[in-house]
Amino acid sequence: MPLGILDDGKLEHVPGTAPLNDLQGSTNYPGIHPSLLKHDPTGQIVLVPQPSDSSKDPYNWPRKKKELFTITYGWSCGCVGAVGPLLGAAFVPLAKEFDVPLTTFVSGVQGGTIAAVAIGSLLFNSLAVKYGKRPVYLGTTIGLMVSCFWAAEAKSFPSLVAARVVCGLCMAPMEALIPASIADIWFVHERGFRTAIFNLGVLGGINLAVPIAGGIIEYGSYRIALHAMGGAFGLAFIMIFFWMPESAYAGRNALNIDTGNETVTIEGKENIEQLEHVSGPDSTQESEPSTPWSEELLPYSGYINPISFWNTLVRPFYLLASPAVLWATILFTICISWLVAISLTLSQIFSAPPYNFSVGAVGATNMASFVASVLGTIVAGRLIDGVVTRMSKMNRGIFEPEFRLPIMVTYLLFTSTGFFAWGQSAYAQDPWAVPVIVCLGLINFGVQLGTTGVVTYIVDCHREKAGEAFAVMNFVKNLFAFGLSFYINDWLGQQGIRNCFFTIGGITMGVTLFTIPMYIYGKRARSWVHRHGFADRL
Repeated sequence: MPLGILDDGKLEHVPGTAPLNDLQGSTNYPGIHPSLLKHDPTGQIVLVPQPSDSSKDPYNWPRKKKELFTITYGWSCGCVGAVGPLLGAAFVPLAKEFDVPLTTFVSGVQGGTIAAVAIGSLLFNSLAVKYGKRPVYLGTTIGLMVSCFWAAEAKSFPSLVAARVVCGLCMAPMEALIPASIADIWFVHERGFRTAIFNLGVLGGINLAVPIAGGIIEYGSYRIALHAMGGAFGLAFIMIFFWMPESAYAGRNALNIDTGNETVTIEGKENIEQLEHVSGPDSTQESEPSTPWSEELLPYSGYINPISFWNTLVRPFYLLASPAVLWATILFTICISWLVAISLTLSQIFSAPPYNFSVGAVGATNMASFVASVLGTIVAGRLIDGVVTRMSKMNRGIFEPEFRLPIMVTYLLFTSTGFFAWGQSAYAQDPWAVPVIVCLGLINFGVQLGTTGVVTYIVDCHREKAGEAFAVMNFVKNLFAFGLSFYINDWLGQQGIRNCFFTIGGITMGVTLFTIPMYIYGKRARSWVHRHGFADRL
């Protein structure tokens, strides 16, 4: 029972479990001699997954190339996060301008976008699995740029909604595929911080867009804000074109220590002597020539997966049979959807007495949320990676994905407290600084920590199926948020802000407590999923 995690007696090697530090005489990996394992430059941390000997393997990319990849998806995810709630601060005046009820406007402009993201998560994941991620990233970024310009020039409400639906479809890859891209190029002990950058992009974009767009809309127009957003996606396209090469790699031939039930597994290799020859640190395997930079710039690398497109469209739903994915889907849905609820109600709350905020002032309320997200990023990556390394050492050098879960304590404490405080302070009509700075700050700080824990846990449990896992997670999350867009404003109006957000805080606490059994039984759950082959049923 390693650090409270129940051991599994069914498999010799449970997928996800891997040696992260020196094996220290552990019997969990009797077939692996320590000299076979590749380490980081310090020699203290085992590389999980083990890279091949090819320079084309994304795990072997130069550090600068990996960091440019990270900067690019950080900016692109920020743009995607921003475009969703871009008009949030002006819902009330825009509903009047287009002469539709507020609920209808929110459901069409925001709900249509969210529903489209859900569909796009499944559609573009299938295309990415089949043909690689780069053409999907490039094509949808062009779609985002075009849809923003279209929305800016829309003359009618149906046209605006149609533009936002196209925008939602094209938003999906940056929400659903980036965690899989992180798993393609970063090792286990490095993923926490890079996942935090992904979350900062999405959440920071959500929070920073509203104050910036609010000011632009108040002193200019919403059309200017949408044109500027289109320009931001134009910059994102240029960055993706130059700095995000294809990360899908089909030629890996390396020691498998984290995904199979065999202790030492190489594709087509079952003999230890062969293993030492192929994957040892002094391997004489014929190296592949590096891919020329000009070839990496091609929109399509030629990668193709023989699996059926329709298979990959349906397969994500099979992953809901995995307790880890089901847990993560519930937590991820709660984490993000409540932020959507806040963004949908900010204008309703702060445009009314006693605050009487202008559009620009309503938008500025999200600055505290952005600062909290940045602080959460600084803390989350280092904290999660540090805790994982420390707990692995305490566990005789063996890493368990459940070591990612203790961070969820911070989500429980900060976010739940923030929701209760938000409801009470707004109900009591406290000075604006209390709900805006203190409450929204607590909520977003906790969400940043919580989502980083959820994302890294799923990547570690289902590295080879991370794309499918996040496709179904985003599908469910966006369907829930879509439904929320229909009733959140009426819920707030009928039951009051205090009862509304007290209920949300209670749900948050209850759902987060599911992390305790997930931590205890997580290893057995991973074994059960692998033995029954749910991820490979189709």
